[in-house]
Amino acid sequence: MTPEQVTLVQQSFSKVAPIADQAAVMFYDRLFEVAPQVRAMFPGDMSEQRKKLMATLAVVVNGLSNLEAVLPAAAALAQRHVAYGAKPEHYPVVGSALLWTLEKGLGEAWTSDVAEAWSAAYGTLSAFMIEQAYGRREAAE
Repeated sequence: MTPEQVTLVQQSFSKVAPIADQAAVMFYDRLFEVAPQVRAMFPGDMSEQRKKLMATLAVVVNGLSNLEAVLPAAAALAQRHVAYGAKPEHYPVVGSALLWTLEKGLGEAWTSDVAEAWSAAYGTLSAFMIEQAYGRREAAE
């Protein structure tokens, strides 16, 4: 990721933060629509899960300027995901749902540069998480 892409991700996320609850609902609705098989990995009441998602995204987005600082937490998260039943092939689906949510949430502020920046951020982080969880690096955009 370039420094410009980091800035774009951080600036665009600050525009999504005020609608965090709505964005989390949109994300999970989209995820379960495109990958209904993953629904069983999640609790019936998604309230806490939605809060965790947005809190984790905030930590990662804020840490992009110093990626090494967030990698230990990302590695731990990847290991927890294995225990929940996540597989490497789930990462691209999650990425797609995330980008869709951001596009809808940002509206006209979702430009090709912002999309590219988020794709780079998600691709970098998900590839790292897959490597940490499964011992192999895969593209997950």
